[in-house]
Amino acid sequence: MNTDPDEAAIRAVIEAVNRAHHDKDAAAITAQYAQDAVIADLSPPLIHIGIDAAQKAAWLDTWEGPVERLSRDFHIEVSGDLAFGRGFFELAGTPKSVGEPISFWMRATVCLRRIEGRWKIVHEHESVPFYMDGSLRPAFDLEP
Repeated sequence: MNTDPDEAAIRAVIEAVNRAHHDKDAAAITAQYAQDAVIADLSPPLIHIGIDAAQKAAWLDTWEGPVERLSRDFHIEVSGDLAFGRGFFELAGTPKSVGEPISFWMRATVCLRRIEGRWKIVHEHESVPFYMDGSLRPAFDLEP
C-alpha cells in the first residue's frame, strides 16, 4: 500500500475524472484540469488548450447511460510540484449512434502541477494504437 500523500492525491484526481465520466458530470471533469491544460485526446483537433465544459457535456450526451473510464497499471512519479502518470484507460459504454455497448483500452500519459495547493492536470495525452498492416484499423481489441 502506498503511503505517499502526493501520489494518493494524484490518484484521487484521476479517479475523480473517472467517476465524473460515469456520472456524466462535465463540470466535475473539467474541475480537475488547469484552465490552460494541453490535451491531446482522441477527438480532433490534434491539441486542445483548456477543456470546455459545454463541449464535454455535449460529448457525454452522445452516450446512453454512464460512460465508464477506468484506470489500470497507472505509474506515478512526483518531483516537487510536478508529477506525471502513465498507464491505461478503458472507455466503455453505449454510444447512441451505435446502439450497443463498446469497450476499448487506450494509452494515457497525464502530467499534473500543484497549483494553489491542489494537483491539477496540465497535460493529458490519450491514444489508441493502429495496425500497421496497411489497413489503418484502430487496435480496439488490445488489452493491458
